[in-house]
This record gives sequence, structure tokens and C-alpha cells, in this order.
Amino acid sequence: MLAEAIGTFILVFAGTGAVMVNQIGQGAITHVGISFVFGAVVAALIYSMGHTSGAHFNPAVTLALWTSGFFPARQVLQYILSQLFGAVAASFMLLISLGRVANLGATLPLHGNWLQSLILETILTCILMFVIFGSGLDKRAHVGFAPLAIGLTVGLEALFMGPITGASMNPARSFSPAFVGGIWQHHWIYWIGPILGGQLAVLLYNVLKE
Repeated sequence: MLAEAIGTFILVFAGTGAVMVNQIGQGAITHVGISFVFGAVVAALIYSMGHTSGAHFNPAVTLALWTSGFFPARQVLQYILSQLFGAVAASFMLLISLGRVANLGATLPLHGNWLQSLILETILTCILMFVIFGSGLDKRAHVGFAPLAIGLTVGLEALFMGPITGASMNPARSFSPAFVGGIWQHHWIYWIGPILGGQLAVLLYNVLKE
């Protein structure tokens, strides 16, 4: 639980922090840079904490691993609460450190188009979870490449869909700036979409394994 809280703190602190610093620095980091930060921090965290907690750092991932049989039901709520705690702590620290800029890195659908973002968040998370299954959980996968594959997937998806949805793929990542900043517009998208996408990946990968 502590590893999940710390890991999600680092993920949100680095990722949404990059969004905020990009605005403070008048675009110095750029969208490409923000995408790289998200992907790199995910890869680094999986390499450093995968052996401790499994390196979920994402309620949608925890729920998908539970329904697929890779994670015990008794620990699901503990993991999700730990992830939310770490994420919220990160947003509070960013607020104290940088101020109320860039909506604290909150994810919002472009032009308020909730249906577009719901569909895209579902697809993005399905792709991410599919890569997690294929690279990190399938016994046939090459050992040691999962963190890199997962990190690259996060960075890639943030790069090509970030301007439309924020490319959250992670309810904890979206919840923390919404909670700390009071930015709740269309927030439900960033729970329903990632959770649906994770469950869809479970179904698809089960077919692929057979």
C-alpha cells in the first residue's frame, strides 16, 4: 500500500507538474515533453517498484488485474485508496509549490465533448492494459521489457490523444487535480472510460491466449 501511494504520488507530481511548469515556462516543456515525462516516469516506477507492489498506480489497472485473476479481491480497495491518497498528496504539493496554474494539470474533454473523450479514454486504456498483459503478465513475454513497453505506450498515447482528452487512462491521475482544484466538469469520464477500457482488454486478451 505504501509503495502504491508513493508511486502514484511520483507519477502525478511529475506528470501533472510538467503540465503546470509548461504553462509557467510559456511552453518550454512542450506537449511532446509532457508526453515524454508521463511515459518516462511510468517506466521508471515500474522498474523500481514492480517487485514491491506490482506497480499498478492506477485504479483501472488494479480492477483489470483483479477481474483477470492476477490480483486478490481482498486488496483491491486498499490499493485504490492508496493510489488516490498518493495522487491527492501530489496535487496538494504542486498547489503549494507552483500555485493554481494550468488547472493543476486536470484532464478535461476538448470543447466539452464528453462522448468523444469517453470513447477515446476507453480505447486508450484498453490499449494500455493490453500491453500490460502482453508484456508484463504473459509468461511467454520477454523478461525485463515490460516497464519500457508500458512506459512507451503511456507516452505515445499521451502524445497523440493528449490534446483531445488529456490522455488520462488513470482515474487517480484525473481525480487528484479535480479534487484539489475543485474542477469536476465531466470528471466521471475519467473513471468510466479507463475502467471500461481495462475490462475490455481483459476480454480481448483472454481470447488471444486461447
